[in-house]
Amino acid sequence: MTPKDVLKLIKDRGIEFIDCRFMDFPGLWQHTTYPASEINADSFKTGFGFDGSCIRGWQAINESDMILVPVADTAKIDPFFQAPTLSIICDIKDPVTKKEYSRDPRSIGRKAAAFLKSSGVADTAYFGPEMEFFIFDNVWYDQDVNRASYFVDSAEGIWNRGKETPTNLGYQVRLKEGYFPCPPMDTLSDLRSEMVRAMIQMGIAVECHHHEVATGGQGEIDLRYQDLLHMADTCMYYKYIVKSVAARHGKVATFMPKPLFQDNGSGMHTHFSLWKGGKPLMAGRRYAGMSQIGLYCIGGILKHARALIALTNPTTNSFKRLVPGYEAPVNLVYSSRNRSAAIRIPTYQDNPATKRIEFRCPDCSCNPYLAFAAMTMAAIDGVRNQIDPGPPLDKDVVDLEPEEYEAMPLAPTNLEEALGALEKDHDFLLEGGVFTEDVIHYWVTYKRQNEINAVNIRPHPYEFCMYFDI
Repeated sequence: MTPKDVLKLIKDRGIEFIDCRFMDFPGLWQHTTYPASEINADSFKTGFGFDGSCIRGWQAINESDMILVPVADTAKIDPFFQAPTLSIICDIKDPVTKKEYSRDPRSIGRKAAAFLKSSGVADTAYFGPEMEFFIFDNVWYDQDVNRASYFVDSAEGIWNRGKETPTNLGYQVRLKEGYFPCPPMDTLSDLRSEMVRAMIQMGIAVECHHHEVATGGQGEIDLRYQDLLHMADTCMYYKYIVKSVAARHGKVATFMPKPLFQDNGSGMHTHFSLWKGGKPLMAGRRYAGMSQIGLYCIGGILKHARALIALTNPTTNSFKRLVPGYEAPVNLVYSSRNRSAAIRIPTYQDNPATKRIEFRCPDCSCNPYLAFAAMTMAAIDGVRNQIDPGPPLDKDVVDLEPEEYEAMPLAPTNLEEALGALEKDHDFLLEGGVFTEDVIHYWVTYKRQNEINAVNIRPHPYEFCMYFDI
């Protein structure tokens, strides 16, 4: 929509409030709400002022003034507010220079899309993330001087199988067997359908939904592919809808990568393809029906994978998922069908328009603007420098000879290792000014100071199990 379309929609639908959304540096949506009377045609240029020093990872207090500039084509009628409300995503600008704010994640996504066009490699990068989540009935957690605890519960969780209550009907999903049982075993099908209905109502194209592998209410709703910036916007609406519908039913949804021990975590397998002039570039006659450009994209992503993971898997909890034995892609190789590989080439169809690669490492704790931008930059680097991805891995990992396994590159085992890789390998992200040295430095600094160090200095409950009697 154009600004004129938005203003007409406000009038025609009796909209009373405008809810302005924007992304903080780590990747959480923020919002502020204005009466509809406060928005006019100039608002889409001049924006609204706010305090940038109160946003995580942004301005210092002596340079706090920032501007929210509504983006007309992101406007959607919001079904979760009582008063008629239009939600709209905003860009962030500096009030002095009027330029885009370099730490605004959406600005980085837009610059990546523009750089792709200017590179001559392609003009569009399409993304199709498979966003997984858990829906729990009850959650509590706390950390104090003398205690640390968390608890999650789901009626369909295997841990409730022996519960002696009249409400227990025995339909609990066994560990790693949640893909795809029918109702009544799948107790959340109607809830996911309601989420899909809300997405469609807000103009989001959905392909399907289903229960995922884990017990305890793991689900997935698959989106129709979109270009980089619009898909990142859609990911944020997706999270908002899933959480809001769950809350409406007295439940809670989480995109935390690994909330349950001994069961599969939640990933965000990301399908990626390049197009130019309306034509797909990934299909050809090479391995698994790929083109040479497609293989170079794989080469670029694999070359920079350890650094990418600092942006696509940016939490300490992410690496509780990236471990062997839970279908997690810890092997930095590619394959046409092997799901233990970091990159899979789907073989469902022969249609060139559907030819793509699937980067399986990312999870939903990532900031999608940064993650998709970084993937695009790695793919561009692969094509421009003709990076050979090497031979594919078409064997089961357990069948590899010891020397074969030891030679295989692996994903980082923790966030500190991934951040170290990003520090050493980020020049490809700086091309075209897409990322800046300031963004990379502050991302690494923020993650170390506010997350890694915060976890490292606290006793872990399992340390008591191992060491209390030492």
